[in-house]
Amino acid sequence: MQELNGFSVPKGFRGGHPIKVQLWWAVQATLFSWSPQLFYRWRVFLLRLFGARIGKGVIIRPSVKITYPWKLTIGDYAWVGDDAVLYTLGDIVIGANSVVSQKCYLCTGSHDYLQRHFDITAAPVIIGEKCWLATDVFVAPGVSIGNFTVVGARSSVFASLPENSLCRGNPARPYRARSALAPQPAINRA
Repeated sequence: MQELNGFSVPKGFRGGHPIKVQLWWAVQATLFSWSPQLFYRWRVFLLRLFGARIGKGVIIRPSVKITYPWKLTIGDYAWVGDDAVLYTLGDIVIGANSVVSQKCYLCTGSHDYLQRHFDITAAPVIIGEKCWLATDVFVAPGVSIGNFTVVGARSSVFASLPENSLCRGNPARPYRARSALAPQPAINRA
């Protein structure tokens, strides 16, 4: 059983000086979260100021919670929806043109329950390009989701998922391939 009186966060675990961590949390609680919905560039600016690597045309809602932005990478034209949590104890990478819908929780940290002092751990989460995590998806530490994959609402992802798949459930599993978007035929309006 754990004895929490001996727990401590390892030196350098947060990846930033304690003052930087506290400053980010203050900025997130005010300038970031109080910003009007359409101020996407403002929130991207704030995240970049704190070390996040964010592509062009990214949409991040003001109610998103990000633990340590310097551990966050988001590709071009990705979206992060309302009340999503990016728990960046480890690195989180969200590929270009991917959607992390409202109330999703990308979790890179946990505790080793077998250790006496409940040691904290971190492992990255990688979301490929052109993915869609529907409402309220949980993604566990160390998980990769392949390019073009869709994860259904309220699914829990505890193991990596292959690319080009439709996945759902608890735990989430692929149930069929995602069809490639077929090119639309040209319409002759002459």
